[in-house]
Amino acid sequence: MKLSKLSLSLLGTLALVSPAAAHVVLDQPMANAGTYYKAVFRVPHGCEGSPTTSISVRIPEGVISVKPQPKQGWSVKTETAPYAKSYENHGKQISEGVVRVTWEGGPLPDDMFDEFALMMKLPDDKETMMLFFPVEQTCAKGSTAWDEFPAPGADPHSLARPAPSLMLHQGDAHTHHH
Repeated sequence: MKLSKLSLSLLGTLALVSPAAAHVVLDQPMANAGTYYKAVFRVPHGCEGSPTTSISVRIPEGVISVKPQPKQGWSVKTETAPYAKSYENHGKQISEGVVRVTWEGGPLPDDMFDEFALMMKLPDDKETMMLFFPVEQTCAKGSTAWDEFPAPGADPHSLARPAPSLMLHQGDAHTHHH
């Protein structure tokens, strides 16, 4: 077959690409500021061959109204704490809420992937361009903290354990004039 060389080089390229994509990531890495957003955290593998037994997501400041999606075979716990400042939601001032969500159970075998979802309201301030959601992945053996943030101007791909990130799109579509 004439394709063999091409197929082999493509396979080689794919083999190089896949480890880099093996981080815990958000399924939809962009969203509009100030909107409700379904964050889907994709867990692509366990810890060095060991199955995943817990996923814990830290919620960044400014993200409110966090609701986890239940998962068959997993128990879900939320941790609430005071926010750094108050936020308005539906005309009410909110000064505390969910700061961490943890799913425990499974286990999720190393050779399978799964997704863990949260509904949340994204911040609407003009300063916030990126949100980072540090994730602690615990396995039957060992754990991985996906909690590295890129320094301003640094290449996020240079990080060994990047925190899942969400880019906020600052649009005018959601401003309400009364």
